[in-house]
Amino acid sequence: QVQLAESGGGLVQAGGSLRLSCAASGRTFSPHSMGWFRQAPGKAREFVSRIRWNGGSTYYADSVKGRFTISRDNAKNTVYLQMNSLKPEDTAVYYCVAAKAYYSGSYQYPEVYDFWGQGTQVTVSS
Repeated sequence: QVQLAESGGGLVQAGGSLRLSCAASGRTFSPHSMGWFRQAPGKAREFVSRIRWNGGSTYYADSVKGRFTISRDNAKNTVYLQMNSLKPEDTAVYYCVAAKAYYSGSYQYPEVYDFWGQGTQVTVSS
């Protein structure tokens, strides 16, 4: 069984930065993709970003493109989300996710992902 553990959330002023980390543990961890979703109060979970574990191709939601950067360290089984120029609307619980296998459809749907972390709160004050 794979476990994902996020860290790095917190309170920051608008325009500031935070870096989220997600460490994966478990037997023979080799996902197709890892990524991040977020969920604000009263809203559905929203795709934020994804990275292919082999090759490193990255994908972003339009709302974070140019401000957030996803990266990974394969040796450490860790994925990162560098968040710059944060806005109050970025306030949410951020979840780390992992998909085991290739999926022919869109990776922006939560159902694609097999493993989820417990979430970390990011709060951006205005």
